[in-house]
This record gives sequence, structure tokens and C-alpha cells, in this order.
Amino acid sequence: MAKNEKAVVEETVAMVEKPKVKKEKLVSPLEKGWEIKDRIYYLKGDKTPLTLTIPGKHTKKHALLYFDAKTGKQREIRYATNQSSPLVDEQKGECTMGHIIFRDGTLRVERNNQALQKLLSLYHPLKDRIYAEFSAVTEAKDDLEGLHLEIDALNAAKTMDIDHAEAILRVEKGSVVSSMSSKEIKRDILMFAKNKPQLFITLAKDDNVQLRNVAIRASEIGIIKLSQDQRTFTWGSNDRKLMNVPFDENPYSAFAAFLKTDEGVEIYKSIEKQLK
Repeated sequence: MAKNEKAVVEETVAMVEKPKVKKEKLVSPLEKGWEIKDRIYYLKGDKTPLTLTIPGKHTKKHALLYFDAKTGKQREIRYATNQSSPLVDEQKGECTMGHIIFRDGTLRVERNNQALQKLLSLYHPLKDRIYAEFSAVTEAKDDLEGLHLEIDALNAAKTMDIDHAEAILRVEKGSVVSSMSSKEIKRDILMFAKNKPQLFITLAKDDNVQLRNVAIRASEIGIIKLSQDQRTFTWGSNDRKLMNVPFDENPYSAFAAFLKTDEGVEIYKSIEKQLK
């Protein structure tokens, strides 16, 4: 065999025997520690339509893309019922597209449907926007925080003085509070704290709530007067002007803010004395 022919044969054998480099699978870091189990998803908010379909594939109208920080590339996602992955670059052969439908606000996905689970739990851009995944641990944590908040609100309501309680209830019930007895106010403030603990605590910490109540009480018994056009406060005794209400503001909220000014502090002291 000629030298050149021998070289060609050896080169050909080397090419045939050269091992093929296996293409590395682009495994998403989001799937690290992924647990195979049944999963439940629910719509967020108060509304629970009979059915709600969310996008299951990438279109111009609905971008279903996952940015892979490892490769620096956008990876398209879609729900194919005959594939084990929601990532398009990991799907092989012809794909059978599926619909993602929430019924009565929930969607239960069995453990054998990993493509849909991963799409909903890891990649879908609407997760935590219009729907969330149910987690017993998260629910228990939320319940515990809610109970602690309720206890804090009830403890605060129990020790609250009657004037402060009246001020908070007036926000919730309006002028009817003026005709309530002290026992009715104490009962209702406890019920308010129990049913709406977050709102109760927010109002309890708001100085303007108490000042608004002072202004309303003073107006009800004639210490101050609000003009018919609700633009001016005056003293009830001599009609001397106290303040003009800024345009588009609630009169009593504006008066409460006025009572915190240097001029308003003296007026507040005078009103307080007359209320006692």
C-alpha cells in the first residue's frame, strides 16, 4: 500500500472511531430539587369564574418565554400533552398541544403530568399574578400570622379608651356611633378588631382618625360649624372663621390636618375643653 494511501486509511479509521460528543441538555436551574407530587393551583383574588383558560404556548399576544441566566438565552415554553418537559428545546417529535383550564377557581394536576406542573410552578409568567400554587406550609404560616394579628388587635381594642374606640368606629359606622352607649361601643370595637384586624390596627395608629372624630363631635354639638357648601369651618359661638377647606378634600380630614398646625393646636385645646 502506498504511503499516501495508508495515511488516508488511517485518517478515515480515526474519524470513524472518534467518539461522538453528547450534547449537554439545557437543564433549568429552577428544576433543582423538584419534587414529584400532586399539585393544586388556585386563582388569586375574590372572583372565581366557572372556567378560566390561561395561555399554554408562546404567541405574539402572550409571550411565554423563560430567560436562562446560565446560557443568556430566552427559552420558549409551551404545554404539550405528549411531552415530559414544558421547554420547547427539550421537546421531541410532533407535539399535541393542551389547554390549561381553571374550573371554579382551581386546577388540580396529577403527579404524572410533569410538563404541566413544571410549566405552572416554575415557568409561567402569570404565576403569582393571577394564580398561585397551593402550599400547606405557606397556608399554615399565613393562618398563624393572621391569628397573631387578630390577637394583637383584640388586645389593643380591649384596653382602648372609649374616645379612641369611638373615633375608629366612626370610620366604619359613621354618625350612628353618636347614639351608641359605651357598652355598645366596647362590644363593636372588639368585633371590629376580630373581623378586620389589619384595618383596625391601621386606624388605631392613625392620629388623624382621632382628630377627625374630635372635629365631628364638636360639629355635632355646635362647638364648630361647617358651612352648607362644606368649604368653611367657623366657631359656633360667634361665627368667626377657623379655616377654609381645600378643594376636593373631605372637610373633616382637612380640619384634622389643620388641628396639627401651630394655629390649630390652640383651637384643638379649646375644643377639647368644651367636649369634656
